[in-house]
Amino acid sequence: MAREKIQIRKIDNATARQVTFSKRRRGLFKKAEELSVLCDADVALIIFSSTGKLFEFCSSSMREVLERHNLQSKNLEKLDQPSLELQGTQLTEENERLGQQIYNNVHERYGGGESENTAVYEEGQSSESITNAGNSTGAPVDSESSDISLRLG
Repeated sequence: MAREKIQIRKIDNATARQVTFSKRRRGLFKKAEELSVLCDADVALIIFSSTGKLFEFCSSSMREVLERHNLQSKNLEKLDQPSLELQGTQLTEENERLGQQIYNNVHERYGGGESENTAVYEEGQSSESITNAGNSTGAPVDSESSDISLRLG
């Protein structure tokens, strides 16, 4: 015969609630000890009753386990933050993408069609030098295109 599942809710009767708390607390301590012995794990269990009384179990030193927990949580916080190297790589990629986008916009507006002179981007090359490379045909630079390069740079 299988036992019927009970609904988990607060027990109204104070005496029954205290008895259930004691039995379940002992069960948790037993499970924690078994887990510690069977799996050679460091287990720490802290329980506060509704009256504020502290019950604790630890397979080794509670202080050592709590220090390990605090150290682990600090390391997880560091992992959540992207590293500076990763941020630098992402910014470099975004910078290259935006530079290409600016070049394409300028080339579409003022370049006309396909040009035999293709611009090759060097790292650290300014938008003004890119614009000047597009005008390397020997034609004088008019004031409108120089205004564009000033706005872009």
